[in-house]
Amino acid sequence: MAETNDMICVGTIAGAFGVQGEVRVKSFTAEAKAIADYAPLTTEDGSRSFDIVVNRTISNGLAVRLSGVVNKEEADALKGVKLFAPRDRLPDLPEDEYYYADLIGLEVRDTGGAVIGTVKSVQNNGAEDMLEVHGPTLKDSVLIPFSRSVVPTVDLATGRIIADPPEGLL
Repeated sequence: MAETNDMICVGTIAGAFGVQGEVRVKSFTAEAKAIADYAPLTTEDGSRSFDIVVNRTISNGLAVRLSGVVNKEEADALKGVKLFAPRDRLPDLPEDEYYYADLIGLEVRDTGGAVIGTVKSVQNNGAEDMLEVHGPTLKDSVLIPFSRSVVPTVDLATGRIIADPPEGLL
C-alpha cells in the first residue's frame, strides 16, 4: 500500500536504539513527539501495526518503544520501515501548508503555462523541502525548491503547481 491520500507517512524507523528493543524514529510531524498521538501506526504495505511510546528525544530522532518489538534483532529488522497514519487522525492544515502525499503526482507548469513535469517525491534536505519533478522534456529528474518564491501557486483542486524555477535549473 503506497502512500495514498488516505495514509500519510508520519515517520521512519532509523534502526535499533540500544539492546532492549527500542528503535530510533525520525518523526515527520510538526512536533516530533506528537507522532505517538496518531497511533496505531502501520507499515507501508499495511502488514504490521504498532502502538508507539516515545521514551525520549535523542540525536537525530526519538527513542521509541513499538508494540511487539522486544529485542535488538527485531528492532534492527525494522530499519528503513516507514510508519503511516490514516489522514483522518491528522490535524487539518492551515492554508499554504500541505502533506507530502497531496503534492505527489501534481502537474508542474512554469509561469508561462508550459508543462515541466510531475511531482515524483518531496525531499527534505534539512534546510528546505524540495520537489522532485520528472517529465518527458527533462533529461533527469530535477529538484525544485518548495518555497513561496519558487512555487507561488499550489492548486490541489486542479492538481497543478505553478513554479518559477531558478535560472539554469531546467
